[in-house]
Amino acid sequence: MGDFDYIIVGGGSAGCVLANRLSADPKTRVLLLEAGGKDDYIWIKVPVGYLYCIGNPRTDWCLSTEAEAGLNGRALKYPRGRVLGGCSSINGMIYMRGQAADYDGWRQAGNPGWGWDDVLPYFTRAEDHYDGASPVHGSGGEIRVEKQRLRWDILEAFREACGQAGIPAIGDFNTGDNEGASFFQVTQRKGWRWSASDAFLKPVRSRTNLKVVTGALVDKVIIEQGRAVGVSYTLDGSPRTARANGEVLLAAGAIGSPAILERSGIGEAAHLSALGITPVCDAPQVGANLQDHLQLRCAWRVSGVATLNQRAANLFGKALIGLEYLLKRSGPMAMAPSQLGVFTRSDAHYASANLEYHVQPLSLEAFGGSLDPFPAFTASVCNLRPESRGTTRITAADPAAAPSIRPNYLSASEDCRVAAQAIRQVRGIVAQPALSRFRPEEVRPGIAFQSEDELRRSAGDIGTTIFHPVGTAAMGTVTDHRLRVNGIGALRVIDASVMPAITSGNTNAPTMMIAEKGAEMVIGDGKR
Repeated sequence: MGDFDYIIVGGGSAGCVLANRLSADPKTRVLLLEAGGKDDYIWIKVPVGYLYCIGNPRTDWCLSTEAEAGLNGRALKYPRGRVLGGCSSINGMIYMRGQAADYDGWRQAGNPGWGWDDVLPYFTRAEDHYDGASPVHGSGGEIRVEKQRLRWDILEAFREACGQAGIPAIGDFNTGDNEGASFFQVTQRKGWRWSASDAFLKPVRSRTNLKVVTGALVDKVIIEQGRAVGVSYTLDGSPRTARANGEVLLAAGAIGSPAILERSGIGEAAHLSALGITPVCDAPQVGANLQDHLQLRCAWRVSGVATLNQRAANLFGKALIGLEYLLKRSGPMAMAPSQLGVFTRSDAHYASANLEYHVQPLSLEAFGGSLDPFPAFTASVCNLRPESRGTTRITAADPAAAPSIRPNYLSASEDCRVAAQAIRQVRGIVAQPALSRFRPEEVRPGIAFQSEDELRRSAGDIGTTIFHPVGTAAMGTVTDHRLRVNGIGALRVIDASVMPAITSGNTNAPTMMIAEKGAEMVIGDGKR
């Protein structure tokens, strides 16, 4: 492939931002390698199409966790984007920054430049907010952020019930304090998904100094004399190499980036040696510190109010839904998986909201399955700051081999306590007058579960990932505060892997912010 100034590995949420910013200088040659394909699949663009993208090998790596003790022996499907735009092409489109305290915690942990006041300008710079510019929002940037284009009485009632339970209604989750109940803002434009590829990559694809290669499965980083000088990869079944005069930037995500590091000889030396990989840098924290949000999908059957379960129960209802989207770009086909959000505390000793609810006008046994044959809603609740820590490790030197993913959900006693509190709390919200008129009947986990032990076990039965893995090449261990891999020159990780602690909310917006700030660091260091 020849020589480039920068090689970006991964064309997902972070990689698209990096490609845009680094290629802005026409003198800089940038190569973007994406293992997946082009994002020209119609179900990427239609918001409800995540149902057809997740679990589809055209757009998803279709990974799975190992059997989890905390989930009563269950293994979970673990979707990761396998397409330009990465997870932003298949995710729930929720634009959520987290809390100011999250980033202040990063800074206080020894990562200067990552406090809330430091990162807020990177959020706003790239934002095109539907309500225009303000001290906390941007206008005219690449990431379009809009309101959702539908309304459900059951969700309005749930929000009212939250107020009756002491959780106030707020207008915006993205001001630094997201405690309260509101409707999620989404990365959409006029009823279509607006991915990182739409926002950052497509507008600059014509730049002659930017080369984008899809279907390129990266094997490893080429390291010479302690410095990254290129990458080796496979394209159309043939081995290839590309050289970097400047830096190699890994943006393959919280599962992909540590895997590439390990195959490059950067990881736990004993594990790499056992796989026949020569250790280059003994870094046991590579692939460790895996954090994820586990959602507990609590569901209630209701009467006298519309839910998606009825609207999509027959061909006529589905046809009306399709017609509404065709004519107005609104309705269920335009909706994110979750519409109403609630941030609150599981108990008073937490300084800020430690629970997030995703409330949906539907119910189903498992994600991707059929809707229940009765009207119902789901109130998924997750612990925003889990203490459980897991790992992701490669299982072979072959880049096509699936890694071993062990999130270790509910392995920390505090996580089990919070899970039981969360189920009790959502029951209290549902018991409020605003919802009681719909005669809610608990479907999952079931009212029979009452004791601490029963609730803990039920959490293991109904808990599932909400697709937020982070932390596997964390700042302070694997990387420094400028995202440089410790012990290896000219190599950085710039994606969700570098989060030292998970943010208090959905992780796509923070990942793009990390790339925005990371690109500025790369450019600044290159000028020294």
